[in-house]
Amino acid sequence: MTLPSHVPLVIATRNSHVERIHWGSVAVVDADGALLAHAGDPHASVFSRSTLKPFQALAFVRDHGPEHFGFTEAELALTCASHGGEPMHVDAVTSMLDKIGAAESDLRCGVHMPDSYNEANLPPRGSVFDQRHHNCSGKHTGFLGYCCMHGYLREQYLERDHPLQRQIADDVATLAGLREHELWSGIDGCSAPNYGMPLSRLALMWARLAAGVSPSGASTDAALKRIFTAMAAHPEMVSGTGRCDLALANASRGDWVAKVGADGVHTIGIRSSGIGVAVKIADGDFGAVYATTIAVLKQLGLPIEPEGTPLAKWADPVLHNVRGTAVGRLEAKVRLTWV
Repeated sequence: MTLPSHVPLVIATRNSHVERIHWGSVAVVDADGALLAHAGDPHASVFSRSTLKPFQALAFVRDHGPEHFGFTEAELALTCASHGGEPMHVDAVTSMLDKIGAAESDLRCGVHMPDSYNEANLPPRGSVFDQRHHNCSGKHTGFLGYCCMHGYLREQYLERDHPLQRQIADDVATLAGLREHELWSGIDGCSAPNYGMPLSRLALMWARLAAGVSPSGASTDAALKRIFTAMAAHPEMVSGTGRCDLALANASRGDWVAKVGADGVHTIGIRSSGIGVAVKIADGDFGAVYATTIAVLKQLGLPIEPEGTPLAKWADPVLHNVRGTAVGRLEAKVRLTWV
């Protein structure tokens, strides 16, 4: 096991004294694979977690699954989502399951409290949740759609040797410019196979998604373009109300797509420049992740002005205790090195 050479990216202060330090790395890559800028260790090996979702939907889109079942663009976006389990998300999953002829019980993602709830916003007493509320249920419904379309067994759709998962592994390796055996392999929180790779290769995948180009760079990849377009048009389906990924997408007016993953991974594809950004915070702190991403976008010269916008709550935010008293601040200290 090789430990990554992370650097301090974010500090949290209390009464102006440093209380904690969040270490991590950043990679900025173009669609040809050139490393443009970095902080820390741009080649640190990281699990992709939910930042992989657009590429897990690629096989379904390449085989014209959305057209076959009559999915809307919002429903296509949901196959790439870590959604909040809001009514708009659950209703869309229900619609998609109906269209492919499957049921909630066919999903294999499990059940958790919807991400739209938290300690300050508890669900109503007596609330009942099922697998449709899982943040990955859109992805899993796309998986089931692929199986229904091709006549594959539904029960085994998460097995690593299932034809769907074999195709996903091939797609991921190809877009990352790696051989399949060079990928880490593991199981994600929703029980789907997940893959790890150097941070710079994850950024490369997102650059290719944003640019909509094949790995050779010689031709347009219609499936990648379609996925990016659907995510950019419906960021509320990709994340949810009050979420940072939605605020980032809205701030760009359709030019950026952002996708967070568990344990401190964050990616952004920028269509106008065809670049991908990948961030990893070693301790997985989401506040540090978002503060880093916003600081990186500023250093890339992108038009992002958080003050007075929904992004302000993630850009070097003041920290409060439960009574609302300001007790400190989270401050991004990331500095990109240009290659």
